[in-house]
This record gives sequence, C-alpha cells and structure tokens, in this order.
Amino acid sequence: MRGMLSGLVAGLLALVFARIFGEPSVGAAIDFESAEQAARGETPDPELVSRGVQSTLGLATGVLVYAVAFGGLFALAFAVAYGRVGRLSPRATALLVALGGYLAAFVVPFLKYPANPPSIGNPDTINERTVVYFGMVALSIALAVAATYLGRRLVSRLGAWNAALVAGAAFIVTAALGALLLPTVNEVPEGFPAGVLWNFRVASLGIQLVMWTTMGLLFGALVHRRLAASGRAPEQAAPGAVAPVH
Repeated sequence: MRGMLSGLVAGLLALVFARIFGEPSVGAAIDFESAEQAARGETPDPELVSRGVQSTLGLATGVLVYAVAFGGLFALAFAVAYGRVGRLSPRATALLVALGGYLAAFVVPFLKYPANPPSIGNPDTINERTVVYFGMVALSIALAVAATYLGRRLVSRLGAWNAALVAGAAFIVTAALGALLLPTVNEVPEGFPAGVLWNFRVASLGIQLVMWTTMGLLFGALVHRRLAASGRAPEQAAPGAVAPVH
C-alpha cells in the first residue's frame, strides 16, 4: 500500500510534468500528421476520442495507472533489496532501487528504442515493435539483477567499490551486446521536425525521472517511519534479513 501510495503521488507530479513539457510535442506531431494527410489528399481518420479528452482525462488515466502499478512493484523490489545490498538505511535503499529501476526499466531500453510521438511508426509493425521493446526491457531488468548478484558475490574478494565497478561494467557490456543483437527500428517519416522529436524524447526521460525520484524519496520516508514505529531501527537490519514491509 505504501508503494502504491508513493506511486500515486509520483504519478500526479509526473502528470504535471507531462502536461507542461510533453503535450506540446504531441500536439505538434499530430499537426504534422494531419498536414501530411492533407498534402496527399487523404481524408483524415475519424476522431474516436477528442484531442481535449486525450490530453486531459486520457493522459491522467494512463500516467496514474502506470505509476500506481510501478509503485506496487517498487515496494516488492525494495523488500527484496533491503538488507541485501549492504547496510543501507531504508531511505538509501529506496533511492538505490529507484535509480536502478529508472536505468534498467526505462533508460537502457530507451537508448535502443527511444520514445516516439504520434505520427511516427508504421501501424503494420506495431506488434513487432512492441515485442522487441518489451524484450529489451525484460533483458535490461534481468541483467541488472544478475549484475547486482555478481557484485554481492565479489565484495568479499574485491571490496565494495571494486565489486560495484565490475558489476556495473558487466551490466553495461552485456546490455550493449543485447541491444546490438535486437533488431533496429527506424520509422521516423521524412520531413518530421527534429526539434519536436527531440523535445518529446527529452520530456519522456523527464517524466520517468520525476516518477522514479518521487517514489524513491517518498517511499523511503514512509518505510523509515514504519520501521522506526515498530522499534526496529534501520541500523539494526542485519545483512540478508527480510524487511517487514508490505
């Protein structure tokens, strides 16, 4: 519940960010698509959902449901990580999990398959593009978990700092190899404004950064209070112990 509550607050802040910085690029992309259709003499597709609803209720629904779901998953990841990634406080562990989630679940897949606004992408290839994108997400998360496990195993031999460097390098190399093996997708139409595409992708990174940072800070604070109220101080958590977080 604390994870989903943190996700809800994170979603609200991400929604504000998306409305301010993301929606202008979406509107510009839709205008480009309409202009291209008019130039070809095509009749525009019927608007099943108005642009006003898309940019308000539709955007809010998508962002909030997404953020709440990830908040619940974030809490589960925290419960697994707490006490197993060093003697870190709840706040530090939550921030570490948030950083890992942001990088593994979004940034690394984004580098291979960056976000695109409307009018980019062939409708006939949407299934293939969806499969390869989520394949990259799953690969990135799996490699991040494996790298964390490798780092833990190397601490006793190399020390915490060197073990972290080796694990980080292993993650970067294997993720890069995985990205090279997956098919490349480039369906940006000719003449699409580069500035619109750039602004949309930067806004996508910013939306996710706001969401993950808020979840890390808020969830860490809530769990710290929970552990303090139960009489279990953060520094008393033994390595390998499972935190009583639900």
